[in-house]
Amino acid sequence: MNKFLDLALAGVQQLVPYVPGKPVDELQREMGIAEVVKLASNENPLGAGERVAAAIAAAVPELTRYPDGSGYALKAALAEKLGVGPQQITLGNGSSEILELVARTFVGPGHEVVFSQHAFALYPILTQAVGARASVAPAKDYGHDLDAMRTRINSQTRLVFIANPNNPTGTMLAEQELESFIAALPTHVLCILDEAYFEFVPAERRIDTLDWPKRYPNLIIARTFSKAYGLAGLRIGYGISSTDVADLLNRVRQPFNSNMLALAAAEAALGDSDYLARTVSLNQEGMQQLTGAFNDLGLEWIPSAGNFVSVDVGRPALPVYEALLRKGVIVRPVANYDMPRHLRVSIGTRTENRLFIEALTEVLPGV
Repeated sequence: MNKFLDLALAGVQQLVPYVPGKPVDELQREMGIAEVVKLASNENPLGAGERVAAAIAAAVPELTRYPDGSGYALKAALAEKLGVGPQQITLGNGSSEILELVARTFVGPGHEVVFSQHAFALYPILTQAVGARASVAPAKDYGHDLDAMRTRINSQTRLVFIANPNNPTGTMLAEQELESFIAALPTHVLCILDEAYFEFVPAERRIDTLDWPKRYPNLIIARTFSKAYGLAGLRIGYGISSTDVADLLNRVRQPFNSNMLALAAAEAALGDSDYLARTVSLNQEGMQQLTGAFNDLGLEWIPSAGNFVSVDVGRPALPVYEALLRKGVIVRPVANYDMPRHLRVSIGTRTENRLFIEALTEVLPGV
């Protein structure tokens, strides 16, 4: 029994910690497996780009100094590339911190937060941590049902989370229905549009939302360098909003929340278009490789616009996940997302994908 439990805030007392994908070294220790394939955390399988490695090396001599608390250089680079004002940008320790900053700034006890079933697990955690109530709208075909979400908005609602593409399902909303939903929001309700997987969306389906905060000042767009730019280990992301919202977020943000190496690496990654193109190409090829194998195995899967795909293994997924672990393959069970028969599989290299397919083919008949 935790003797400090009664001292914690009411929302914190009932929280269940977020469980990340199993680390490679943990599986190696537990099972004595030398070679492990990790396809659990939607990470970039290419490794760091050369420009990023060089930028980190150049920054190392200055590690005794605090980083630029304003992130001036990275904000300037983002503003130029994205066509937004630097005063619209808030930098975060991953895009997850942007989500947290918004919740801490605008949501408190007595308020409600609306999000979809099967949405990112951080949304209910943040809601509960600030003492608010979660209002979860049933999903439609594993994706956001905006009509159902709209009916849940009331005078107590302060925030709506929308992930596009959604994690862990990979589903994608169309531009017109998404913009219509945001345009109709009451002025007392803010919307976070979580675009962590934006760069993986096929060009014909990609929505340019960067100008939307000028039309809808209650909208915050959250993006990250963790996925397509390959910087998950450095934790760097950003939010784009109206200047008024950004001003408030920066009042709550810790002054040195983005470390020096992350700032330097993100600026370098932003300018490395070749690396991004290779990442997207590898992802497209890997998606075809995995979904083709699922078809061959007679398994249903959810069409995904991200760098992962959720597959229905036709039975409770946890025993399949555990059998794959014994083969040295880590994927992600998603029963905590109300998807007990699904596994979410990140797109890896061609070799990593093949090893997963071989392992899945071997374990399915015996589970």
